[in-house]
Amino acid sequence: MAGQDSIEGRQPQHRPLAHARVLITRSPERSLTLLAALEQAGAEALLLPLIDFERAPDQHSLDVACDALGAGAFDWLVVSSATTVHVLRDKAAERGLTLGGWMPASTRVAAIGPASRSLLEADGVAVALTPEDSQSAAGLLAVWPENAGKVLLPQADIAAPRLAEGLAAAGAAVTVVPAYRTVDYPADEERRLPLNPPVDVPPGKSGRPPAPPSYKLLSPEGARAEVAAGRLHAVVAASPSAVRRIHGALSPLGGCRFVAIGRSTADEAAALGLEVAAVAARPTPEGLVIAISEALNSRKAPP
Repeated sequence: MAGQDSIEGRQPQHRPLAHARVLITRSPERSLTLLAALEQAGAEALLLPLIDFERAPDQHSLDVACDALGAGAFDWLVVSSATTVHVLRDKAAERGLTLGGWMPASTRVAAIGPASRSLLEADGVAVALTPEDSQSAAGLLAVWPENAGKVLLPQADIAAPRLAEGLAAAGAAVTVVPAYRTVDYPADEERRLPLNPPVDVPPGKSGRPPAPPSYKLLSPEGARAEVAAGRLHAVVAASPSAVRRIHGALSPLGGCRFVAIGRSTADEAAALGLEVAAVAARPTPEGLVIAISEALNSRKAPP
């Protein structure tokens, strides 16, 4: 519409996802910027939260690693997800510090993905290294310096070993510690990892979050019915664990096009026999809108 900026800040020529119905498999608070981008592109967003996060069961090991981090025992901190940033932020707060105030100047920080980097920088943490191309473990390993010294790698309990093994192969002394636990949605309320503020809340011009975009929340049964009836045009998965749950809950997908955030997610889908219609070049809302558009235009979408 005239006078309305596109998601990339330019005047839109068209709404690339007009009338498309797109299923997002993350919780609402982790999906707000993507929901807003889809809404602006003309799509109807539906949510089926499949995974959630709880505090790591072994808090002692995490605290020992965090105390060593704060004391400057590590040359590098590697952050592979936005959720890890929230864990570290909470650990800093337990010590009466901000994340930026807690991080030693001698410890360099590497981050995978723009969301992780943005959260770290918003907390005053300088990010020394990010992947140049692929926003993935492989992308970080491609630019990782040899013999980098002592590395702390806090990550999900189900994280693949590739990153830790690759860092060690490059000569690093890697300490891996589970930072959080991945579970089926919803997490236990007493153990649920708090998001304060939520991961995906973009500030408005006033500095406050804008009104949340509209979406429809589905149950697994409702989502299966939508897929079976051909009323869903695309489904988006953000992690291999989400892929496994999509495969178990929704397959066969029929005419619903599968879109992956990242190569590891796409590889997991292919291994399970799910046809990958598109892989987002960048794990951002804009990159996903482009990937979904490509997926729907690669062949005629269901009516």
